[in-house]
Amino acid sequence: MADITETIRTEKNRTALSVQAGFLLAGLLLLLLAPFFFYPIFLMKLLCFALFACAFNLLLGYTGLLSFGHATFFGGAAYFTAYTVKTWGLPPELGILIGVVGAAFLGLVMGFFAIRRQGIYFAMITLALSQMFFFFCLQAKFTEGEDGIQSVPRGHLFGFIDLNSSTNMYYFVLAVFIVGVLIIWRFINSPFGMILKSIRENEQRAISLGYSVARYKLGAFVMSAALAGLAGAVKSIVFQFATLTDVAWQMSGEVILMTLLGGIGTLIGPLFGAGLVVALENYLATSEFPVTIITGIVFMVCVLIFRRGIIGEFYASRLGRKLGFVYRR
Repeated sequence: MADITETIRTEKNRTALSVQAGFLLAGLLLLLLAPFFFYPIFLMKLLCFALFACAFNLLLGYTGLLSFGHATFFGGAAYFTAYTVKTWGLPPELGILIGVVGAAFLGLVMGFFAIRRQGIYFAMITLALSQMFFFFCLQAKFTEGEDGIQSVPRGHLFGFIDLNSSTNMYYFVLAVFIVGVLIIWRFINSPFGMILKSIRENEQRAISLGYSVARYKLGAFVMSAALAGLAGAVKSIVFQFATLTDVAWQMSGEVILMTLLGGIGTLIGPLFGAGLVVALENYLATSEFPVTIITGIVFMVCVLIFRRGIIGEFYASRLGRKLGFVYRR
């Protein structure tokens, strides 16, 4: 009897994996064909913000730390990349690398101070430090103040791929997005990621087991900052500018909204949340009705109806469980 039960369970797991693999392949195919049906700039913006939301979810969804300062890493990397590419004449790949390293350094500094506190105090420290960086960017000469860094050249990737072509630029952004998501997936499914989840569920128990909780939190914070910086660096190349909007507190609030709408603690939830917010902003931009009000109404409806987020509710539903998805948040 036990053998029969185990066989049935194995068959269900195989079916679930097949279904999930089918969804994954369908999603990849859709992304590959998308520029032939949609405006490439819109798609590139969506992918950049989707990666940004996934990076933020790494901290909130898997570590349980709510940061109000992630615009620092997103916008800071955008500034570093835009400046080095335009002023120093570096190729885009080196400019993006400098942006990621700069964002990781900012994450190390901010995380060093923020992880000493928990809950609302942690969130307020990240917000305060983020505002300090905002005013630094406002006053610093290299950021060009309120005008921002404009006319950033896209250049040639690795010296021979012309990024001035929208098609080439889109597939480069798509490749960066896929690599970023794979890094996050590997990170959360590693022993390090398992410890982060245990810290999220019961920090005191993790401490009692001998784990250096502060170091793990700082590691997650720096990784999240670096990936957020990757998104911001690529965005500065796509749109060819970096401005104060990228480091403003509203940007931090926007990525929180994207993550909550999609579902915290799920890998693809922030992707859907980012897609929903970016699509609303894009298609309602010409409307006389304020986009922020529409976004706020959508957020209220999702909070009231989808308490776990859109994807979180799907995972927790009967259909989601039948397809093998698990919501553990």
